[in-house]
Amino acid sequence: MGRIEAADRLLGLDEVKTVAGLGKSMIYRKMRAGTFPKACKAGGGSTRWSEREVQAWINEQLAARAAA
Repeated sequence: MGRIEAADRLLGLDEVKTVAGLGKSMIYRKMRAGTFPKACKAGGGSTRWSEREVQAWINEQLAARAAA
């Protein structure tokens, strides 16, 4: 049988700012540059990010630091 993974959560901007340690402007700047996970429109004008993608981005930053 296949492995069942936990569902991905969608995070709001305030939570992404806290988790990533970045401000709103920097998050959007990095998104435009392609160096931060893209947001999705969750409906009703709300913008959300995949928790898995944000965590993967954080892990990449930590790995890059360790390799330097």
